[in-house]
Amino acid sequence: MRLTILGGGGFRVPLVYGALLADRGEGRVTEVVLHDLDAGRLSAITRVLAEQAAPVTDAPAVTATTDLDEALRGADFVFSAIRVGGLEGRANDERVALAEGVLGQETVGAGGIAYGLRTVPVAVDIARRAARLAPDAWVINFTNPAGLVTEAMSRHLGDRVIGICDSPVGLGRRIARVLGVQNPAEAWIDYVGLNHLGWVRGLRVAGRDELPRLLADPALLSSFEEGKLFGADWLRALGAIPNEYLHYYYFNRETVLAYQRAERTRGAFLRDQQAQFYDGVADPQAGALAAWERTRAEREATYMSENRETAGAGEREADDLSGGYEKVALALMRAIARDERTTLILNVRNRHTLSVLDADAVIEVPCLVDANGAHPVAVDPLPGHATGLVCSVKAVEREVLAAAESGSRATAVKAFALHPLVDSVNVARRLVEGYTAVHPSLAYLV
Repeated sequence: MRLTILGGGGFRVPLVYGALLADRGEGRVTEVVLHDLDAGRLSAITRVLAEQAAPVTDAPAVTATTDLDEALRGADFVFSAIRVGGLEGRANDERVALAEGVLGQETVGAGGIAYGLRTVPVAVDIARRAARLAPDAWVINFTNPAGLVTEAMSRHLGDRVIGICDSPVGLGRRIARVLGVQNPAEAWIDYVGLNHLGWVRGLRVAGRDELPRLLADPALLSSFEEGKLFGADWLRALGAIPNEYLHYYYFNRETVLAYQRAERTRGAFLRDQQAQFYDGVADPQAGALAAWERTRAEREATYMSENRETAGAGEREADDLSGGYEKVALALMRAIARDERTTLILNVRNRHTLSVLDADAVIEVPCLVDANGAHPVAVDPLPGHATGLVCSVKAVEREVLAAAESGSRATAVKAFALHPLVDSVNVARRLVEGYTAVHPSLAYLV
């Protein structure tokens, strides 16, 4: 089975390859094709993968190419993890937004909109090419903003594109762990929302919802990541456990201030850190895998550090440093390729799952996965406060898609102005001016 990874020179590709090395079942991936526009990054990551594969018998063969059409032809699965504009683009997204006093995070608020406007045209081109060159392939999208990009691609690939994210998986794992659930895989997580905008409303084990027990115990609530971030009182008031990214909404002023005071933004930190890694690995005498592992450990430990500092949450737990999106990707591929039916929280078209959104809106919910793809499971309606946020952000996503399709600058301004974390039409206009000035790829907005 052939897996093509778009963004194949990306830093987290070895996580995916490591998961493939551990998969020894029938119908496993035997060939991996890496595609990236940056030949130097491709070379560096290929070296890391070669060191990973060295002790493994029958490791998947790895090839690399800068030709997108060549990479797509013959693929059974396409894993898309591209970053349009690179980490320099992310750092610029953050800087322009913070100068206006609003959030520049890569998937939330102004930064997420700017990233979406850059990424959607490229993702649509990939979707069209995949439909033509690999019509039977399944496309797994991890490119951020994951829900928005998956929806853009679904207009050309239908249900053959599925978005993944490790954030809901990590949240469910932490809740199960603090509740003492012996086998988290046996727990049913009632999670619903959009990508980076969802809530756990229940966690059932053997038919019994264990979440009320957690919400009734302030000490237990305060013992894990989300409890430390949001505070036990707020979680009890919500009656649910929000995705960590909702910290940007519920504590927006504090977070923006922390980001403005930080020595470097997250994007700037990763840009500098990864530049050091890729430059170092260019030395053929350097140990590529060891350098990658050191860099990844630092990356994971500093994840959302400003938010945790604002909340006084302290350091991340050791169990939360292991990532997880590669495990979701592998489980999804296995379920489809081998018809190994499973349940995963994924980004898929709504159909009739949430009545407040139309059938084509991509949402993030538990799905039953089999050889025919991912099928969203019916969920209870969202409470009013969550409905408001979900509908508001989905409306913004639709304006981003419309702006990317039409090239309308006015529609781009509308997308920024309608976001709940952008508080002024004038700020929205200045954001568009600022982003088009630093991102040549946004020249299409007129």
